[in-house]
Amino acid sequence: MAGTAATAALSAVPSADANAAAPAPAAERPAMMPVTLEVNGKRRAIEVDTRTTLLDLLRENLKLTGTKKGCDHGQCGACTVLVNGERINSCLSLAVQHAGDKVTTIEGLGTPDRLHPMQAAFIKHDGYQCGYCTPGQICSAVGVLDEIKRGIPSHVSGDISAKPGVTADEMRERMSGNICRCGAYSNIADAMAEVAGSARA
Repeated sequence: MAGTAATAALSAVPSADANAAAPAPAAERPAMMPVTLEVNGKRRAIEVDTRTTLLDLLRENLKLTGTKKGCDHGQCGACTVLVNGERINSCLSLAVQHAGDKVTTIEGLGTPDRLHPMQAAFIKHDGYQCGYCTPGQICSAVGVLDEIKRGIPSHVSGDISAKPGVTADEMRERMSGNICRCGAYSNIADAMAEVAGSARA
């Protein structure tokens, strides 16, 4: 009886040869999706992993490395770009969400020969030190002035039914999502104030 039980137990255990012959499970291919969007005025059609963020599409697929990856959690603002004229944290947004959208990165705002007014003002007022956060700061600053121009209130707006003014408090509040670890905040505010003044003139 004992011998019969031992034989049955051994026959139930697969042999080493049987294990070696079993094919390894195939790695699942990530879900891919085509997406077409306009980046800095150029139409781009690309197939991406559906998990790809807009930030990674710009940096890794399109090689537009001006947009920076900082915290990757939407807390530092280094990845700020403009989508259809509004600023967003590109690390929190999936690329496939932006089919048909118009995306503007720091490379699309101006060129070394023809700087955007905000880029020129940042240079004039030393609105940067190490420069890592600067692309996001500039894109956000452009978006902020446009928000104020369109009358969009902020947390510090005293009357949300009135058009907000271009004040230091408004600009500080709206730029609070863009962190500069070098501490160039006052110079950034000066650059924004100059551009806002030129726009009003």
